[in-house]
Amino acid sequence: MKILLVNPASTDTFWGLKNSLKFISKKAILPPLGLLTVAAILPANWDKRLVDMATAKLHDRDIFWADYVFISAMAIQAESARGVIERCKKLAKPIVAGGPLFTAAPEDYDDVDHLVLNEAEITLPVFLEELKNGSAKHIYKSDKWTDMQDSPNPLWHLAKKNHYAVMPIQYSRGCPFNCDFCNVTVLFGRNIRTKTAGQILAELESLYSLGWRGPVFFVDDNFIAGRKKLKTEILPALISWMKKRKYPFSFNTQCSVNLADDEQLMRLMAQAGFDCVFIGIETVDEQSLIECNKVQNQDRNLVESVRKIQRFGMEVQGGFILGFDSDKASVFDNLTGFIEKSGIVTAMVGLLNAPRGTRLHQRLRNENRLLKDSSGDNTDFSTNFIPMMGRRELIEGYQKVVGTIYSNKFYYERVLRFLKNYRPLPKSGPGRGFSGFKALVKSIWHLGILSKGRVYYWKLLLWSLAHPKYLDKSIRLAIYGFHFRKVFADCVSPMTNQTP
Repeated sequence: MKILLVNPASTDTFWGLKNSLKFISKKAILPPLGLLTVAAILPANWDKRLVDMATAKLHDRDIFWADYVFISAMAIQAESARGVIERCKKLAKPIVAGGPLFTAAPEDYDDVDHLVLNEAEITLPVFLEELKNGSAKHIYKSDKWTDMQDSPNPLWHLAKKNHYAVMPIQYSRGCPFNCDFCNVTVLFGRNIRTKTAGQILAELESLYSLGWRGPVFFVDDNFIAGRKKLKTEILPALISWMKKRKYPFSFNTQCSVNLADDEQLMRLMAQAGFDCVFIGIETVDEQSLIECNKVQNQDRNLVESVRKIQRFGMEVQGGFILGFDSDKASVFDNLTGFIEKSGIVTAMVGLLNAPRGTRLHQRLRNENRLLKDSSGDNTDFSTNFIPMMGRRELIEGYQKVVGTIYSNKFYYERVLRFLKNYRPLPKSGPGRGFSGFKALVKSIWHLGILSKGRVYYWKLLLWSLAHPKYLDKSIRLAIYGFHFRKVFADCVSPMTNQTP
């Protein structure tokens, strides 16, 4: 059996970092971990090929080669996924589809031959058995959750590692919190399920054996949800492995802000090689935190929490949302002030959207405020419901926030503010993937010579040369800033637009 695994394309997004990748000659940030895991579940004697449309074109000859085309996608890939489906149907190739896009709205894809939904470790083997017996059905779904110890080592060799800036790995699924705008618990539940230390080390060893050196992203939605196992098993094992291998990787992940409450955990993560965490801060307005049930962020000094994590050797990237019913006119200046004061350089500020299946989606539907499906891109200046705040006021306030925080002056000053508070652990390693002589030279040309913000770039670079342990971070963050300004350039108002 010949299987073509297709990862559809997506639009240029905040996290796609498309405009930064040219500095390091890469085509995409991450390979599609879900499809690589699906490939490992398929029979070992089947022929498998991967076409990641983020890095390569899908040709008709690829589709002709296959007996079945497997597609996995998220909401932001919906348009491209529909195009792939139409091409496969035109060429009379049967399609097997799964992943968040299809799981959230299977009724939109009745024309797909087989929908294998929810977690593939459970539903895919059932489909494969019935396919073998000639009795495969249209749809497979389950309300059970995978035991992560049954999840296989992804088939990394299917991905062309030199096309990517970062490699993904997954330790856990699920999140104990229940924020009303988030569909993580819809897709993966609230009970935390984890792999063993042996599984994680085996996956890292696979990447190492294939020659990967550089950043590894733990894609967990809340890496620190099961703290006891992390502190007693996983992180000690990672520390030992990384030391033995002389720190071939650097790690980053997603977690909740209560990481700041556990100094032992922060210390162990930093020792294991974690130098960056993404945290969903969402809003600095206490009433809005209550509204969206973001209990882990309530009643705390968020600025101090962020700065404490930075002092333990981890950069904090932040997610922020505008458009809660409780938001007042002051929310825009308050958010801008928080981002600047906290030193969160990579601040993903988006408008509130209601994904299918969430409590927010249900509430807004009951209130007759839903307009359409969410685009899946929360920085595209769209919202799929009628906001309580006037739409024009919301959009103009959003434009002001991103136009300010990603202007050259404010951005570079924030980088310096962060670096002066950041305390990286002294260890060797490959950095975050945006360092090296080539990246430095390209950054000097594009940011130090061609950019309108070159004076701020040189101020940062000269400071970093005087403090060389920060040079890698400085180059990477300067390059990130170039991308962020490009992403928002066509959306911010002319008054605040300061593109390079």
